Amino acid sequence: MTKQREKLIEVKNVKQHFDVSGGVVKAVNDISFDIYRGETFGLVGESGCGKSTTGRTIIRLYDATAGEVLFDGENVHGKKSRAELKKFNRKMQMIFQDPYASLNPRMTVGDIIAEGIDIHGLAKGKKERMDRVHELLNTVGLNKEHANRFPHEFSGGQRQRIGIARALAVEPEFIIADEPISALDVSIQAQVVNLLKQLQREKGLTYLFIAHDLSMVKYISDRIGVMYRGQIVELTTSEELYANPMHPYTKSLLSAIPLPDPDYERNRKRIVYDPSQHQYGEEAPTMREIRPGHFVLCSEAEYKKYKEVYQ
Repeated sequence: MTKQREKLIEVKNVKQHFDVSGGVVKAVNDISFDIYRGETFGLVGESGCGKSTTGRTIIRLYDATAGEVLFDGENVHGKKSRAELKKFNRKMQMIFQDPYASLNPRMTVGDIIAEGIDIHGLAKGKKERMDRVHELLNTVGLNKEHANRFPHEFSGGQRQRIGIARALAVEPEFIIADEPISALDVSIQAQVVNLLKQLQREKGLTYLFIAHDLSMVKYISDRIGVMYRGQIVELTTSEELYANPMHPYTKSLLSAIPLPDPDYERNRKRIVYDPSQHQYGEEAPTMREIRPGHFVLCSEAEYKKYKEVYQ
């Protein structure tokens, strides 16, 4: 990566609230971060923390309650004509969590992959269309013979590869991978992640990788944001996050990761996160830079404590 990195995605004070019968659910509550061109930004947290909602808001599946998302300097949620929106949608694609539910069971694999090609008019005729489908199948490790089959004829890992091929069909710049491996067998997860890394190298893609498995996120991500109850509580490089976790919630997540070492597992102590330990009072915590590139959501008192411990 170059020293002067180019921002592709800028998330600025984004809020995503949902009205429910009992009041308002603040799924995403005032978060800000950047994703640089060519990098993989990992977003992790437990179920219900708002990470998937963040991804869906970035790609405009949800309209943001407040704040803005910039893609290459352009406001994602700004007013656009139908033609402008169509052109814009081609640049951003999504790989969904469930490889079973995200593919239309009544369409052949060839038609599923070619849907984006047809919508954006990227093929001049049937032959060019099928050649492109076959090329995409080969790119994700499948055979051209698979184009005439239906989704139910494939395993979970193969279906996720089809989903990846569909996302690549329109030649996007940015892909949101929303827990793309959580529904797969452990033996298949590494294959899919390695495929994503290979495609990134070959095509210069930028990823937002959403997951709850910190060990896998560390493997694929350049930087990681940790989410808790709609807020990012810690953000830094993957190496720094593992070497020097600062926020108590991050430490709790890391303590839950099992290792294939019986002696370590026998003595491993689980850290339980207690939100009441912060004692913020009336002071609202803010993201503060503790070390270069290492940000933590904390109060002024916590900031001073972190600076003393980690400097």
